[in-house]
Amino acid sequence: MPTAAPTAVRRVLYHHRTQGKAVEGVHIRGITDALRAEGVAVDIISLPGADPYASPKAMSPTKQAKWWMRLVTKLPEPLFELAEVGYNLIAGWRILSYLRAHRDVDFIYERYSLFMFAPVLIARWRKLSIILEINDSATVYRVRPLFFQRLAMAIERWVFRKANGLVFVSGIFRDRAIAAHGSIAPTIVTHNAANIDKFSFTEEQRATARAQWKLDGHVVCGYLGAFVPWHAIDRFVHQISAHLAAAPHLKLLLVGDGATFPALQAFVQEHGLADQVVLTGRVPHDAVPGLLAAMDMAILPSAGDYTSPVKLFEFMACAVPPIAPDFEPIKEVLVEGSTGWMFKAGDLDAAVAAVLEHSRDADTLKRVGAAARAYIAAERQWRNNILQLIDFHRSVKPAP
Repeated sequence: MPTAAPTAVRRVLYHHRTQGKAVEGVHIRGITDALRAEGVAVDIISLPGADPYASPKAMSPTKQAKWWMRLVTKLPEPLFELAEVGYNLIAGWRILSYLRAHRDVDFIYERYSLFMFAPVLIARWRKLSIILEINDSATVYRVRPLFFQRLAMAIERWVFRKANGLVFVSGIFRDRAIAAHGSIAPTIVTHNAANIDKFSFTEEQRATARAQWKLDGHVVCGYLGAFVPWHAIDRFVHQISAHLAAAPHLKLLLVGDGATFPALQAFVQEHGLADQVVLTGRVPHDAVPGLLAAMDMAILPSAGDYTSPVKLFEFMACAVPPIAPDFEPIKEVLVEGSTGWMFKAGDLDAAVAAVLEHSRDADTLKRVGAAARAYIAAERQWRNNILQLIDFHRSVKPAP
């Protein structure tokens, strides 16, 4: 793991085509703040109207979107994808304008998006290093299937080969890209992270949160994030609901909002589960650490089979041991029985069984939680990521 500060890097341009909210905002701020802490000037070019440093009004990405963003996403798929292609003109003009005004940029860091090629094209033209962070790909399953699949693959293959380097969030994601595209630019794998100082709390904070939500005397299994179908928190509650009466020591603390929240809230009320299933709804961002402090363990009912879930690292940073599906990216960072537990992906019965089993062993929860936090402190803070990034940049930057 690299340890030297990136003193040779003065300025980085960070470009992304996201709303800058939800998990992408966490990642953008994590990388940016870590670079700035090392004395690197970082300028961000975002999707117009997006600001990753603005306080989110909701945890659901859909509810955070600007009105025009919601309008664009409602376009028929062919038109939506053509709009994504057309955005290269806007991005290209903004990046060129920035580079004309800032001659001291060491490299461009691009959060890759489908159909985006302008940043790589400009970097090659200006003989400037560009590193792509790969969180998405035309090769993976999409909730909204691609219409111009061949075009997306062709653009992706070109940028993956012409960029100076590629940063993947999991090893299996890198392997999938190589299998699909063959020879690509040099790569590294950098999982997501969490900063210990932002996920530390006192016993007083824990006691306050547990008293506020009437959790005293119970083992608390928590969830933090968007309530959307692919996170499956609603289906997990449906599965565990029949077992709660036999586990009066257990409470669920579910933090967030989103598309599936109203139906889940109605389910909890209709089945008389409100005493054991606490739904906080949307909470202020500064209230999140206190809620995490109230948890004894955490559940991730589902995750992507190629992504690196940020919430996993945030739970671990808080010494809250996670129970998560055994997707390869999670197996790459979680040590079974040491820093958390895994269940067979898609098997929510197994997830429920794991929660019930571990809820009865407070000593093990504390031991595993402490080990999880120690792992984050040593290896998975955002500074670790940017030091690896700087070393990577030095190894792949174009010759002068």
